[in-house]
Amino acid sequence: MLARPTLKKTRDQDISSAPKDQARLIDKRFLLRVDGQTKTSFGTKEPAATAGAVIKKAFPIVVVTVVDTEQGTTETINALSEPLVSISK
Repeated sequence: MLARPTLKKTRDQDISSAPKDQARLIDKRFLLRVDGQTKTSFGTKEPAATAGAVIKKAFPIVVVTVVDTEQGTTETINALSEPLVSISK
């Protein structure tokens, strides 16, 4: 049976570094999530809620939430663009 060659990393490749698309940083306080996936972040709550309302109006079947990273609260956006539920963690 033939032996497989051993793959070696070059010095330029760092083992601990993740690909850039997987290491998304939280820039601002309020996160906009659509179906559990973070889409973007905002500095204040109002633009996050407005963007969430636009998404919810265009796609009423998805779950749109605004997460406050400092207080640990989550608000679900309903079709009327008002926060429906506030959940504290």
